[in-house]
Amino acid sequence: MERHGSAGARSPQTDEDAYRDALGRFLAGSDEKANTHAYLRGIVERLPVRRVFLDVGAGDGTTTRHLAPLFQRTVCIEPSAPMRRALARACPRARVVASPILEAPVEAQADLALLSHVLYYVPRTQWAATVARIMDWVAPGGVLLVLLQDPDNPCMRMVRHFTGLRFDLRELADELDALPPGLARGAAPDVVPARYRSRDVDETVAVACFHLSVPGIPAPPREAVEAYVRRHFGDGEGGYTLRHDQHALRIERPAP
Repeated sequence: MERHGSAGARSPQTDEDAYRDALGRFLAGSDEKANTHAYLRGIVERLPVRRVFLDVGAGDGTTTRHLAPLFQRTVCIEPSAPMRRALARACPRARVVASPILEAPVEAQADLALLSHVLYYVPRTQWAATVARIMDWVAPGGVLLVLLQDPDNPCMRMVRHFTGLRFDLRELADELDALPPGLARGAAPDVVPARYRSRDVDETVAVACFHLSVPGIPAPPREAVEAYVRRHFGDGEGGYTLRHDQHALRIERPAP
């Protein structure tokens, strides 16, 4: 699970340092960013106008930096101070709002808004309200993209096995009809493939523990995670493969 979760293990590093370290190791072995950026670029190329890009929960700015040059202006919401420092280095021209989503003072009307791997850390009962808040910042004819992992991929089956948690964007899609008329129109999520590979079991276990770092839930014993990794992710050739395909829900704000 990505974005603003704790990285789990305690060390002389801060939690944010440990999070960035674990995320970096995961992404170094994954094709997620390449596949996601290609998907996002395809969405952007179909937009009728590209004035404002809004990245909600922009993290360290890796994806923001990829998309910002395609728009006239970029606005980011990022409550984490260490992430904002990294974001400022990645996208020095972006306007950055430090408030939580439901409190953020955003006036821009975005042609594309992105909420990528953030809803893990939003209570399920607030998903629709969070989307409604963001749609207020989307221009008529604009699009909000919401990304989460496919709840049935091997990575999220592991999360469910150890934590009992399930995060399904299809449930959010079913709730869009309850939003105010004219605010949002959604469809079934797209699937964006992603795969992590490694030949190092310790590295793979560390990546698995990163995905199992859920706020408020104790981390499972490392020995149990390693046993799960060896049983479910071994490729039969001495390496390990962890599929973590994503769901991307496109929510459009109808034009007048």
